[in-house]
Amino acid sequence: MSSKSQHRKRSQPAMSPLLRALTFSRAAHEPVTQAMLLQSYAALDAFRRGHGSRELFMTLGRHLLVAEELCALGLEASELDYVEAAHAAMVHLDATEHQPGSWRLDDDEYVRLCAALAIFDAQLAEASLEMIARAEARMVEGLLRTGREQPLMAGPVSAW
Repeated sequence: MSSKSQHRKRSQPAMSPLLRALTFSRAAHEPVTQAMLLQSYAALDAFRRGHGSRELFMTLGRHLLVAEELCALGLEASELDYVEAAHAAMVHLDATEHQPGSWRLDDDEYVRLCAALAIFDAQLAEASLEMIARAEARMVEGLLRTGREQPLMAGPVSAW
């Protein structure tokens, strides 16, 4: 036997071959990204009609956080201000949620969220599934980090 084969280090691939193939496949890309967009636009429509809910709020908020992370990764980075403006609309929506009939967006908030979702659409069209997964992981890490930094006595924290 050659000495090379005896000293070869066996390493596990970080991703299975099937998962790797799916990650880089455009056939798998479209259903994932279309589902994300459908969830986002359905939530936006529900809020526009005054039929929002905490679950829809969380879904839309998570997708906006992914859009922000995709900006940080270089996709539509110049449009970050629009995504941040949509975050401000979501914060306002969350603050007014306790009032009767409050799961409703006003015209200005609706326009800001529409602009952010158009950016998210462009990002998803350009991003690989690997990049989307990386943005989602960074979003989760950010939420966990924020949750640890909040004092226990501050009351409930809305972290989409």
